[in-house]
Amino acid sequence: MDSLKAPVDVAEYLFRRLHEIGVRSVHGVPGDYNLVALDYLPKANLKWVGSVNELNAAYAADGYARVNTIGALVTTFGVGELSAINGVAGAYSEHIPVVHIVGCPSTRSQKHGMLLHHTLGNGDFNVFANMSANVSCNVAKLNDPQEIAVQIDNALRECFVQSRPVYIMLPTDMVNAKIEGQRLGTPIDLSEPANDPEQETYIVDVILRDLGKARSPVVLVDACAVRHRVLDEVHKLLAVTKLPVFVTPMGKSAISEDHPNYGGVYAGEGSRPHHVKDVVESSDMVLSIGTLKSDFNTAGFSFQTSKLNVVDFHSDHCVIQYSVYPGARMKGVLRRLIDNLDPSKLSVTQVPSVQNKVRENDDGTPTIRQAWFWPRVGEFFTKNDIVVTETGTANFGIWSSKFPAGVTALSQVLWGSIGWSVGALQGACLAARDMGGNRRTILFVGDGSFQLTAQELSTMIRLKLKPIIFLLNNDGYTIERYIHGMDAEYNDINPWKYTALVDAMGGSKTSAKHTVKTKSELEKLLTDSTFNSADHLQFVEVIMPKEDAPTALVTTAEASAKTNAE
Repeated sequence: MDSLKAPVDVAEYLFRRLHEIGVRSVHGVPGDYNLVALDYLPKANLKWVGSVNELNAAYAADGYARVNTIGALVTTFGVGELSAINGVAGAYSEHIPVVHIVGCPSTRSQKHGMLLHHTLGNGDFNVFANMSANVSCNVAKLNDPQEIAVQIDNALRECFVQSRPVYIMLPTDMVNAKIEGQRLGTPIDLSEPANDPEQETYIVDVILRDLGKARSPVVLVDACAVRHRVLDEVHKLLAVTKLPVFVTPMGKSAISEDHPNYGGVYAGEGSRPHHVKDVVESSDMVLSIGTLKSDFNTAGFSFQTSKLNVVDFHSDHCVIQYSVYPGARMKGVLRRLIDNLDPSKLSVTQVPSVQNKVRENDDGTPTIRQAWFWPRVGEFFTKNDIVVTETGTANFGIWSSKFPAGVTALSQVLWGSIGWSVGALQGACLAARDMGGNRRTILFVGDGSFQLTAQELSTMIRLKLKPIIFLLNNDGYTIERYIHGMDAEYNDINPWKYTALVDAMGGSKTSAKHTVKTKSELEKLLTDSTFNSADHLQFVEVIMPKEDAPTALVTTAEASAKTNAE
């Protein structure tokens, strides 16, 4: 230790690095193997957010990262981390950078294979890290003070650059071990690796050649354009080319929906407006940026674009027709493409503007149906809102809502863990507050999904967060009903007194509760100035028909049932 120029405790080093890369609040649940480490959070100007369980904390760290670039989660060895692993796996699946720090037994205990609580009783202290390795892009076991600083810096860099979770195992005796703090004077290098210039030039030349020949080129933006931070490049591309642009369901809000070139959501048979399907599939050149062609993102694999007409830009490779270019990162390729474009050589087509079709979907009855509801809440949204939608009717219904400028949409279309959105809402709402400003955070969640993670409402109330929560009460698991078992008992749930939960969890004096059963009741609420101001937590139970669902969900569920049977 005498050779250290600026000694600092491991936990302080780790948390100061977290603060450096953008984290301001750390989610988790305390446990005896992480308690001493948690004492160091205030020294790094980090706030502790104790969730009601580790799964919710993982969901919250995911939501936090989607709004604030990166999130962090602290759990305890074994029982805590395994409770969180579903949420971490979802972050891995969806390319979300979450730092998962696990407090674990001391290096001495591990070396001697001691029979400790929270273990499997077999002396294996690596078993849980091995599980997490499959859903982490980096695993750092902080066992040697001489290596720890480098391990931490490398793990955090990989988390950011790859936009995926990392796993950091912190033994109790390493928490206050001394390491070189002088490194803190040099920020972690978060820059992306540069592409091979010759390869990049060739790719761009091929794209420019094909673009010059194309009669109806379009741009299609998907989730990884958001996750891997190329939206600036995408918007510059649109400004230069004036090409029509569409998003996938997972890419919704990647492009400002009041952009003059914006044409809607492309999801094959589930496209909204439906003519988007014909426009994209008839295009002779699709610049597809950050695509994830999962079943729910394509309305049951109903994409009908030809590989011969598609250029795929990805975070670590590009694909032109049937040729794959490993290592060609889309950020560098897009930048070079923009620099070399001659807009005068492009054929640009126009697309109809997108509108919220409220009156067109009014069936003339008082009943609140999905077809009317989603365009109507599209009119309710305001600039810079954060909109969180749950797996199920909300994830599919939101395709029919046109957003104002600056809206950020959060969904978990690929992983699809029901209940995710409630924890994610807490994290997103907190991230918005940490970043300053006054953005509304709005959740749409079904009654079935809400029952899985309802406890996180307690955390929101404790933190004095001010989300607007729309609970869509349609009496059970609607998406599962449409996949299989419309009237099956396993798709039923016990009816709760949902608005009463706000009071039960301590929000009786700080929150507002509403139940709406008709269009006119909902209309009155959505136009109320106090409700729109969102200056306190508001919980709205919306009563909807049991077997009513967005048409996109019906289409996708039918395709999913068919796939499951094959």
